[in-house]
Amino acid sequence: MSTVLHGYVRRFGIGRILEHQANALVFTILVITGLSQRFHEYRLSHWIITTLGGVDAMRIIHRYTGFLFILLIATHIAVGVYGVIVKRWPASMMINVDDFRNAIQNMKYYFGITSQPALCDRYDYKQKFEYWGVIAGGFLMIATGLILWFPVLVARFLPGEFIPAAKAAHSNEALLAFLVIITWHIYNSIFSPEVFPLDTAIFTGRISRERMVHEHPLELAHREQVSVEEIIKHRHVQQHDINR
Repeated sequence: MSTVLHGYVRRFGIGRILEHQANALVFTILVITGLSQRFHEYRLSHWIITTLGGVDAMRIIHRYTGFLFILLIATHIAVGVYGVIVKRWPASMMINVDDFRNAIQNMKYYFGITSQPALCDRYDYKQKFEYWGVIAGGFLMIATGLILWFPVLVARFLPGEFIPAAKAAHSNEALLAFLVIITWHIYNSIFSPEVFPLDTAIFTGRISRERMVHEHPLELAHREQVSVEEIIKHRHVQQHDINR
């Protein structure tokens, strides 16, 4: 049965909430200290560098915050693998063919071709694509960051061309990640009409049952041990009330 509290469904435990906040803090520090070095000629960057004690101090902050990022990624993957293999958690973040079908279905829905939006499970295709983009980008940032941290050691085993290549990849991926976060993730978490003015799910661990009906009907049906048809019927009633 689902955990429903006054019309809310609990989706995240305290561990996931703390993990998200830690990642958000680490990401913010890495962006500030990293992009300030890349765009050091700008006045704001100069102010940040000076405030943090100079470029050498900033590099130390950036590198050791990067080490914390490595620990967060490693812990996340270890917990996920342990949970799926040992505790038999469903691999709900794995991309499958239904995600592409759901994307097509929602495109039809947005353009008015069909009246039925996609039926998504615990995570929809947008969340999955964003998640794996973060994981892939994280591995690239870790690999290139370590190369830049220990260039002499790396040059003993790899051609010297890897050093400038790593610098370009690290810098460009950082800028790309920043732009994706402020356009895609911030929009979906703050400015999207479904959650405006703020999606509080990752802070409280709870989401309204109405949103579950609309965004994650398959998960809600499984949690409440009812048929998907009942959830769809409820969603039709919701939509009718909105349109009145």
